[in-house]
Amino acid sequence: MEIIEIIRKPWPWYVAGPLIGLTVPVLLLLGNKSFGISSSLRHMCAAVIPANISFFRYNWKKEVWNLFFVAGITIGGFAATYWLANPDTIVISQATQTTLAGLGITDFGGLMPTDIFSVSNIFTLKGLIFFVLGGFLVGFGTRYAGGCTSGHAIMGLSNLQWPSLVATISFMAGGFACTHLLLPFLLQLVK
Repeated sequence: MEIIEIIRKPWPWYVAGPLIGLTVPVLLLLGNKSFGISSSLRHMCAAVIPANISFFRYNWKKEVWNLFFVAGITIGGFAATYWLANPDTIVISQATQTTLAGLGITDFGGLMPTDIFSVSNIFTLKGLIFFVLGGFLVGFGTRYAGGCTSGHAIMGLSNLQWPSLVATISFMAGGFACTHLLLPFLLQLVK
């Protein structure tokens, strides 16, 4: 099998999970660095905003590796989307399809349902709620929790940090509540 075919196919959890998990000891060994994505926004703002805001006054150059990490994720995402896309259809269980169809979600053009996340929805009430309000709440929650899901769930839990356990449980509980309680309400609202 060609290497490109191996890269194109989804990897099983028992391969992808340990590879993601191994980033923690590698980053710790390479200079006691913490894995996480949300802090990169702070580093970018500290680098380009000349304002005298105390939150952005620190040595961001010490964390420049994080900006390269995020740039690599971005470039990798584009490369995977445009040149390494999985040719197989994403498999969604029939029970999930039936439940989502009851909510008016029937079009799955990739990893996200295009009934919600499409360019045509950006300047609509649906776009305002799911893109703008949703994005704001994710950003607020990330800042309030002191990090994002990857930082807490991968890095924090592997370091046995109690706040990361609380944050991860809260992220999961909030996700379940939003999926089962808030999402049906919002989809009815924007119909």
